Amino acid sequence: MVTKWTAGDLNPVLCLDVNSEGLVASGAEKGALTIWNSQGGAIGHLNLGGGDAVTCVSFSHNHSNILYASHSETVSVLDIRAFEEPSDCFHVNEDEINCLSVNETGSHLAAADDSGSIKVIELASKKVSRSLQRHSNICSCVTFRPQRPQSLLSCGLDMQVMLWNLQKTRPLWTVNLQDLVQEEMEEMQQGAGCQLFNPPLAHFTTVASCGNIFACGAEDGKIRLFRVTGTRFELEYGFRGHSLGVSQVHFLNSLSHPYWLISGGNDAKVMLWDVSEQIKTDVKGPLKSLGKKSASSTFKKGLGVGRSDRGAKICKENKANSILPKLSIDHGEKVNWISAVDIKGSKYILVADQTCQISVYPLSGL
Repeated sequence: MVTKWTAGDLNPVLCLDVNSEGLVASGAEKGALTIWNSQGGAIGHLNLGGGDAVTCVSFSHNHSNILYASHSETVSVLDIRAFEEPSDCFHVNEDEINCLSVNETGSHLAAADDSGSIKVIELASKKVSRSLQRHSNICSCVTFRPQRPQSLLSCGLDMQVMLWNLQKTRPLWTVNLQDLVQEEMEEMQQGAGCQLFNPPLAHFTTVASCGNIFACGAEDGKIRLFRVTGTRFELEYGFRGHSLGVSQVHFLNSLSHPYWLISGGNDAKVMLWDVSEQIKTDVKGPLKSLGKKSASSTFKKGLGVGRSDRGAKICKENKANSILPKLSIDHGEKVNWISAVDIKGSKYILVADQTCQISVYPLSGL
């Protein structure tokens, strides 16, 4: 049974985040920013100056009352205990910000924007410590890795997924999702024929609590699971989760279910997946990733993966296509953002869509 949270205004909700105490922040069109308690009551509301859409909200991990909100090219810093004007603002991005991420220690904030740039702000000094500029199109998501405050992942509409370390301005490793799709198409042409899909524009990444497993949702309807090993990552499994683009993926990261994953898509579906069995199967032998190191390394383009290796990778994807969701919800609206919250010991999925409401779905009994 779905429950609806309504703040009283008519602005479509664009983004969500939950702090360690179970309070929820939502950002919406026209600068609307709302704080909710776990019962769905709006306990704080304000409109950020300028009326620009609030595109992302992110709570600090070690200071649960501190909230970062992006609107246009600005990041506002707010204290939800005195939910009034921002206590500070950062205006370091050159284009509209799409995603924010704060590392676990609260030392750095990353902001990804439409220019493809990621600005990393050292919060103690309030200065930009790194400007990461390798995406050739919109950078749609940036995510710090749990347990590794110097490491982060990014993805974008250039179909690139990148692994970064704050000590360097170049990515440690890059995978182009189009290369994975090309392999898949070749295999299908040799088999039962070719089927065309949307290009794998990368929309969102999420990292499991272990810090080494992450998922990426893309425009071709696929969810891909990757494993980080040292300074590189490789594809573990890929499966078609949605009939249209996957706009959101989030690991629940609960102690009992560390590899439960929720996804939302442009097909108006919300799904819950258990990928624990898929990621427990380690690939033997050397990494077979199609990724490449940064241009500063000695890795040579063209030293690619042999056809037998590609066949093995396609086999992994085909086997993973048999994964079925533990829960599939016909939400009825295109999904803008999803998150999860604990309410009285039970887990609930939060969904923001094209409306001014937040939908709340229980996960009880699973």
